[in-house]
Amino acid sequence: MTQTIRNIAETIRSASHREGGLAKPIEKYTAKLPSDTFLWLGWGSVVLALTMWVAGRRTAASFVGLWAPTFLIHGVYSKLVKQLDHDKCERQAT
Repeated sequence: MTQTIRNIAETIRSASHREGGLAKPIEKYTAKLPSDTFLWLGWGSVVLALTMWVAGRRTAASFVGLWAPTFLIHGVYSKLVKQLDHDKCERQAT
């Protein structure tokens, strides 16, 4: 299993890939943030949603509760980019 993950990571590293116009600036700014920032944002939105639910603001609580997966998925994306050094091709090209 671990070897498979290493093979996938190596394939991604060696692939000639260029980021699109949207991913590049997002990665530029999120790379400056500590990795646990997205975890705190995700759990913070859960706590805020629960607080709003208890306070009777059910519609707003549902809306805010949907932020958690967005923050967490963005955190996973940012972590993968950092660990796999996916922007290496971009740095070498400049």
